[in-house]
Amino acid sequence: MTYVLGISCYYHDAAAALLKDGILVAAAEEERFTRKKHDTRFPESAIAFCLRLAGIKASDLDYVVFYEKPFLKFERILYTAFATFPRSQRFFRESMISWLNEKLFVKAHISRKLRLPADRILFCEHHVSHAASAFFASPFEEAAIVTADGVGEWTTATIGQGRASWKPSGVNSLDLSLELRFPHSLGLLYSAFTAFLGFEVNEGEYKVMGMAPYGEPRYVDQVHRLVQLAEDGSIHLDMDYFSYHYSTEQTFTKKFVELFGPPRLPESLFFTHKTHPERDGAEAQANQRYADVAASIQLVTEEALLKMAQHAHRLTGSRRLCMAGGVALNSVANGRILRETPFEELYIQPAAGDSGGALGAALYAYHVLLGQPRRYVMEHAYYGEEYADGQIVAALDAVGLRYEVVPDEQTLTGRVVDALTAGKVVGWFQGRFEWGPRALGNRSILADPRRAEMKEVVNAKIKFREPFRPFAPVVLEEETQKYFVLDSPQRQFPARFMLLVTPVEQTKQDVIPAVSHFGTARLQTIRKEINPPYYELVRQFGQETGVPVLMNTSFNLRGEPIVATPGDAINTFQKSGLDMLVMSHFLVEKDR
Repeated sequence: MTYVLGISCYYHDAAAALLKDGILVAAAEEERFTRKKHDTRFPESAIAFCLRLAGIKASDLDYVVFYEKPFLKFERILYTAFATFPRSQRFFRESMISWLNEKLFVKAHISRKLRLPADRILFCEHHVSHAASAFFASPFEEAAIVTADGVGEWTTATIGQGRASWKPSGVNSLDLSLELRFPHSLGLLYSAFTAFLGFEVNEGEYKVMGMAPYGEPRYVDQVHRLVQLAEDGSIHLDMDYFSYHYSTEQTFTKKFVELFGPPRLPESLFFTHKTHPERDGAEAQANQRYADVAASIQLVTEEALLKMAQHAHRLTGSRRLCMAGGVALNSVANGRILRETPFEELYIQPAAGDSGGALGAALYAYHVLLGQPRRYVMEHAYYGEEYADGQIVAALDAVGLRYEVVPDEQTLTGRVVDALTAGKVVGWFQGRFEWGPRALGNRSILADPRRAEMKEVVNAKIKFREPFRPFAPVVLEEETQKYFVLDSPQRQFPARFMLLVTPVEQTKQDVIPAVSHFGTARLQTIRKEINPPYYELVRQFGQETGVPVLMNTSFNLRGEPIVATPGDAINTFQKSGLDMLVMSHFLVEKDR
């Protein structure tokens, strides 16, 4: 047996992933255990979970692989701080405190925490980890690769090709032949606009994507004053508009504000004439400007990714593309890549951001450094912890909740379908929690997509989040094309992981209004062999209503990680407007 543990931490979304003979057995973000969203700390709890599930001790690990090279990253920080001094004085001081405390001495830290000799601790470059996390988890023996994020060590994006064999005599390789380097970064460009639009960097980028359809891309020319976009997708930023390379507090400068106007205040109400036709005053007009800015940066980002993908195709001739890095979570762009480039198949693993670096580091070490053949395809995202019935009962009893035990699965599913069709909202807690930022049917909040009012109900009374935020549909894979414009859905893994926005069929937009966002949807396809209880619930709902689609959003309150434990689920149930909670075959309903 060969055990390889991958680790990512210290920046955002700390995580651990464990391979056994090249097969992923467990993976989780640290935030699920600590309940601190985007927890950056050393992932002690996630590591402990991985070891516990595999039934091994840290001493049984053959290798531990860190997802980037700290000394290269430290070099970039030093160089940038000196080049921008004295503006970087505070940035330099805070960076040195952080780096000299723990970030620079990762090998010693891992060795001490896990009591392992230094020769069992390896390092992988950040974007190599990203590339490996997608390619070696994909079903492809050969594929083009595109990675894009904020920044790793120096690299901010790559284009390359992967080759791998399922045979022991084969050769596994990742050739990232082109790279974009800091400070020129598509991810940091998008994050600067995320901050300008009043959202938290590394957290609110998907909110910008959700805001964009409310606007028109009227500011594209202004965005192009900040960024030159080449035909190969590479970008060159005018750094006079940005401060992320020397400031710990601000990502954009006064010159940026002079071009786009005052930034949006965080937590301010967002409404436009599109959301509230009756409100067309000064505040609605100001919000319309923000929506137009969001639409503009979203469109430029899509253009850059499309050009990168098209250049990757020209370089490799491949019909398959693997993508990774935080920018690969831009599901609108992903949909356009499938529709508008020569690529026929796209693979993005569900934790495409920094947490996925833990998986990629482990896969790279196993397949490239150790030269072992392929043995694994990531078909689903259910790699987190599962909780036994006894733990569920103990959690329910601890808070004195009355519950029913419904052991027959068909009966339980029927009860949930009845609740959904009656307009109730259900917390659905089953099996192992998901790997990555999306709830994919094991830690989900579910509702009837036919009811347009469900958008407002779930946003306002359950999630307590911005009213413009859209919701995703889950659909039986075999029924996908009746509702959504997607060729060969069975071949498109991003649709399984809710990483693809597609048009909703024209005739179905009024049928499923709660999950249609200006005629599009970030869908999840589901097949029976992947998640039988979830599939059966959607199937029975379809049998009852004629619509084999449910509204699915993550089981959490605003600002919190997705629930992991039964206690987390109960806490969210009690604090929100959820009507029903289903954990395994235990059912709880609120008295009305």
